[in-house]
Amino acid sequence: MRTVELLLDEAADARVREAWRRLADAGLPSQARHPGSSNRPHLTLAACPELTAPIRWELARTAAALPVPVRFTGVVRFEGRSSVLAWALDNDPVLGTLHRQVWEAVASDSPPGSLNPLHRPGRWRPHITLGRTRRPDAFAGRRVPGLLPAPPATARLVTLRSYDTETGEPEILTSRL
Repeated sequence: MRTVELLLDEAADARVREAWRRLADAGLPSQARHPGSSNRPHLTLAACPELTAPIRWELARTAAALPVPVRFTGVVRFEGRSSVLAWALDNDPVLGTLHRQVWEAVASDSPPGSLNPLHRPGRWRPHITLGRTRRPDAFAGRRVPGLLPAPPATARLVTLRSYDTETGEPEILTSRL
């Protein structure tokens, strides 16, 4: 599987990593515990089985539109197969349009049923993951917001990348083909 992600500017990246460290220091699930060298704060836009030439062509247009400003809106939790603690982002018209372009690119050349429905426009909730675990309610009842630094008010999404879940290798996607 290949993800399509946006990376944060340096200042926002550092703030997210500080939140990761504080969660880890408190013994809570944290992305700081992820050992991979490609582990970076990011916003996942979509995932698809492969980045075909037609998908890459469309993603090049998205990369050309960067950087994109975003606004953080606070802490959010998701409960499902995993418990996720994250900082939410405002899905403003600029980010919403960029996301829709990526979704349409990956949907245009992927087998039916192969895309994660949570990434579909209208269902997608933009966020930067701080901690994830398979333990149900891992963050419930904890004074988690008091542990965290305040999220940045704003940031810039500066780099489009893909992560190959099979090889563990990231790839920077550019506006040049």
